[in-house]
Amino acid sequence: MVALISALLAMRSAIHGREVAVPDLLGKTPVEARRVAEASGFQFEIERQYYSPTVPEGKILSQLPPAGTQIRRGWQIRVAQSMGPQRMEIPNVLGESQRAAELNIRRRGLDVGALAEIQLPGAQADQVIAQDPTPSAGSISVPKISLLTAQPPVPQAFVMPGLVGQTLGNVTAVLEGVGLKLGKVSEAAPTAESASVPSPVPAVQPSAASIVVSQNPAPGGKVVAGSVVNFEVR
Repeated sequence: MVALISALLAMRSAIHGREVAVPDLLGKTPVEARRVAEASGFQFEIERQYYSPTVPEGKILSQLPPAGTQIRRGWQIRVAQSMGPQRMEIPNVLGESQRAAELNIRRRGLDVGALAEIQLPGAQADQVIAQDPTPSAGSISVPKISLLTAQPPVPQAFVMPGLVGQTLGNVTAVLEGVGLKLGKVSEAAPTAESASVPSPVPAVQPSAASIVVSQNPAPGGKVVAGSVVNFEVR
């Protein structure tokens, strides 16, 4: 039992013996902070940048883990670097296309943040309808502008009805009622039986009284408003 307790205490001492306090990197330059962190056995990474009215530009603004925390050597200290006070005005990109807005933002030395889309009836597709921060905003912390762009509503989808056997005039009215478009109307090729029987009556162009014998898209298929439907008639 004594030997076991001694072994556990020795193991605990060995583990905690490798732990050291995280150095204070706040207010240092990245070069100084990296040198201090690596001298203590830690890795160092600048994770992001923020505007700050109190911390001079280029100095370390925050760190994680905080100074004084006991952690093992080899762990990483992540820091944020100060960009100093906000010096540039947030541009107004409302109404611009997403591409134009991104170019406008980057040309001013800012970054594009999150991009999102929303279906908005009546709005022009790909038009910026909201931004964060808002135009001319002050006291922002991150040099990024997030954009919300409009997308046209998804066309209504429904099942293609079966129109074979109806007159072309009736079919045209049905298509208009559900938002479909009449496409190519052609005369169906004669069947083997009808081709063998000579007809004194010449072929005529399709009319409202012509009977639909086939359709494309076929009945039961998924179509959206505005789709074109082609027919063969006799």
